[in-house]
Amino acid sequence: MLLVEPELQAPAPAHQRVNGAASVEFGAREDGSRLVDLYQRAPCRILFPDVDDGEPPQAVLLTTSGGLTGGDRLQVELRVGAHAQATLTTQAAEKIYRAVPGGGDVDIATHVTVGAGGYAEWLAQETILFDHARLRRHFVADLEGDACLLATESVVLGRSAMDESLRTGFVHDAWRIRRDGRLVFADALHLDGDIAVLRDLPFGFGAARACGTVLLAAPAAAALLARVRAALGDSNVAHATTSEGLLIVRVLAPSAAALRDAVLAAAGALRHALRGLAPRLPQVWHC
Repeated sequence: MLLVEPELQAPAPAHQRVNGAASVEFGAREDGSRLVDLYQRAPCRILFPDVDDGEPPQAVLLTTSGGLTGGDRLQVELRVGAHAQATLTTQAAEKIYRAVPGGGDVDIATHVTVGAGGYAEWLAQETILFDHARLRRHFVADLEGDACLLATESVVLGRSAMDESLRTGFVHDAWRIRRDGRLVFADALHLDGDIAVLRDLPFGFGAARACGTVLLAAPAAAALLARVRAALGDSNVAHATTSEGLLIVRVLAPSAAALRDAVLAAAGALRHALRGLAPRLPQVWHC
């Protein structure tokens, strides 16, 4: 057996990981809300499509890596100044692939700040989790005075059309929303280990493969409860409630398509009722 000197041994292969970031800021000007600051680091990119008259300026976040896996990190920041309005959405569903043993979690941190009199939309399309995926996601919002925020986040536990399912893995999906420094909403979904078993527990997922939240933080949120329930119709996958300046829609659906239909209906109705905007989410949601 031929021995190889230690210094001549090839180094262990290192898995390439991404550490992306995107930060976008909008401010109020005499001619409307305008982009005032932008920073982006690969694989994050921000695009600025044209929007219809009366719509907020729109930024579209995409990741050029084609998906994420264990050890990858993304940091996203949206800042909307006093009396400004803006929408940040995502170009497509994000895919979280299998993590190699010891490879760590995908870490996604989103921070939204909105000044007094401002209106922000964080409209993230669904995140699809493959078997053995590991995701740690945090959404934090800081609102000033009467600022308003409409936000969506969701996860799909495997692509049912491809007969895929998230059976084993890790998901920690946390929300924190503060108004004038006071915590007004805290929530977390935590699944670890044998997710197939956890889903079947009492008060678990049952037959559902996708879950999501649509949240409106606004002084007038409670007054819109009847409007959003009417938009959801007789849906048996989504339910809405209110609490202290918040309107919360929970979705637990058997498929990604059913989840998306409920999110589109709820978020569209809320933006229309609150701001008089089109009851339709950005065009990238319909491509």
